[in-house]
Amino acid sequence: MWIYEKRLQYPVKIKRPNPQMAKYLYSQFGGPDGELGAALRYLSQRYAMPYREGIAILTDVGTEELAHVEMINAMIYQLTTGLDEDELARGNLAESYIDHTAGQFPQSASGIPFAASAFQSKGDPITDLHEDMAAEQKARTTYDNLIRVADDPDVRDALRFLRQREIVHYQRFGEALRIVQDHLNEGNFYAYNPAFDVRYKKQSYNANTGEYFRECAEYCELPANSDTAAD
Repeated sequence: MWIYEKRLQYPVKIKRPNPQMAKYLYSQFGGPDGELGAALRYLSQRYAMPYREGIAILTDVGTEELAHVEMINAMIYQLTTGLDEDELARGNLAESYIDHTAGQFPQSASGIPFAASAFQSKGDPITDLHEDMAAEQKARTTYDNLIRVADDPDVRDALRFLRQREIVHYQRFGEALRIVQDHLNEGNFYAYNPAFDVRYKKQSYNANTGEYFRECAEYCELPANSDTAAD
């Protein structure tokens, strides 16, 4: 359940239209390293995360990425509001105008529509968290590039905030990776997939106690300190 606050996470107050800059910002809306893909990646991966702390981090960061989508959309809107078709065309947004008028559509700066194939939810927490850390660094690099081409201090201010949050997210996913590894065999983190191999073969009913109990499948390895072992 989400509670929506009717305000941006960080103020966006751009006073000077710039359709070319708006075109660049589309990369962080629907581009391969953009905020929409990040939100969907983390909010999808959390269901295979076997540890509560990891689930919380994926949920927190995925939720914040939705707020970043809203910020990017607000920036694009403010950079293009009030412009006519000729002004949009001079800012290299003619194709976007033809297809979407003044509407915003998730795509990259080069006009490639957003696709879920830009991210992965592999179902292995170590694999997923390494992807997440790489994704945050790629987003940080994209913000570096955007800041370099932005000459409006109002735009640069919001971009700097978003860039800083990517660094924080990278650090949080590093914490999540350490949490996962602490639950695993430190001699071989890859001995099994804690999101899949630690499973129960069946759930049986104990008529004497009126309770269900679970039996581990033969291939399982249940670490003594895992959340699953306590279930």
